[in-house]
Amino acid sequence: MPAYRWLFAAALATALNADAAEPPSLLAAQAAVEKAHSETWRRFMDEHNVMLDYTDLDGKILRPTPQDCREHKPSALSWGVPVEDGPMFNGLYLDAMCNRWKLTRNEVDRQKARRLVAGLLFLNSLGNTPGFIARGVATDGKTTYPMGSNDQTTPWLYGLWRYVRDGLSEPAERGRLVEKFCEQVKMLDANGWRMPCDGGPSKYRGDFSKPTWESAPRLLFVMKAMTEFTGDPRWQQRYLDAANEKVGKGQRSRLEICRTGMVFDPGQGLRHSWTGSEGVICLRALWEMETDPVLHAAYAQGLRASAELAAKSLSLCFEFNVNGKERFERDWRVMNEAWKPQHSEAEAVAVALAGLKVQHRASPRMHLEKDFVREPCFAAWVVTLCPDKAVVAKHRNAILDVIAHYRYERLYLSQFFPVESAWYRLQLK
Repeated sequence: MPAYRWLFAAALATALNADAAEPPSLLAAQAAVEKAHSETWRRFMDEHNVMLDYTDLDGKILRPTPQDCREHKPSALSWGVPVEDGPMFNGLYLDAMCNRWKLTRNEVDRQKARRLVAGLLFLNSLGNTPGFIARGVATDGKTTYPMGSNDQTTPWLYGLWRYVRDGLSEPAERGRLVEKFCEQVKMLDANGWRMPCDGGPSKYRGDFSKPTWESAPRLLFVMKAMTEFTGDPRWQQRYLDAANEKVGKGQRSRLEICRTGMVFDPGQGLRHSWTGSEGVICLRALWEMETDPVLHAAYAQGLRASAELAAKSLSLCFEFNVNGKERFERDWRVMNEAWKPQHSEAEAVAVALAGLKVQHRASPRMHLEKDFVREPCFAAWVVTLCPDKAVVAKHRNAILDVIAHYRYERLYLSQFFPVESAWYRLQLK
């Protein structure tokens, strides 16, 4: 066994206060996490240090060409393409790698976290529009689809913040990353908290200023992080004003929206903890940064409510047949059947959704992994983001069941990676 594996095992034993044989469920989960970790780094990290959405079981993908990107095929949003969610997955996975490093203090783990950061910076270097965060890159290593989103930008920011706050960065590196973070936030501020696109059918995709769960914690997170990184009291005042501002038809404050916690948008389906998790990581960051007892308590309550909602998805793991042999179609160009020219954000979304329907018909395995792997894996992580130990303990066995259920070497989608995040946070409780 490599030396770092011994270190990791020792760290886990210490974290668990293990002085006797662990129960089978715990041992199975620990072994499963290591398998998930190895599969992520064997198959899903590309040559640009960017996580892929899916691959064959041998790690192969069909990467879009520059022409695909320029013609917006299968859509300007690139939904359903293996390079769809690079900044989202890199940024979210940094939560796992930073906590793994906390447990092991091993340089191998820090270097992996650093690779994820390098991937985030690479994606921010693409395109010609300030503030644009590219989703992924074509075969030429520089051309990208034109539309990012709030779901790509939020993890980009969170990943840099987490890496810096958790102490993995060297002093000079820290300065560069803080500068990049602040530069990106100021650009969003200048655009009215909307996410710039790089040409294409729409100038923007996503907005942090909306009076919804999807936006409120994100706006407060970036403002509070700017306070922490810059020391500028003007950001603190803007943060407090935004937290207390009553917004939307219900005239609720953003703080009240955060206190309520994660909610699911019916337009996205019955349960979608994977996108819901982005608001939860912002709540967790706010809870860590906030010292005011009233605000701190509001974020804690939001995290408890989010954990309880997510916990309802944990048992979905048992709906997934780990020995299933359903067809997986890696050729995303089947979606071009639904392609049309796109001249607005609404048209891009419509074409993207139509394409996904075609893809799901051609690739039934993909739909099953989204519903019964992605959802419970993200839900497990959301539960562990809750700082209330009693809440997490109540769902601990169900989380271990999720982690231990899958055969990670036989999964095509990368979105099992949150089981690492869940496991490491369990050890740090």
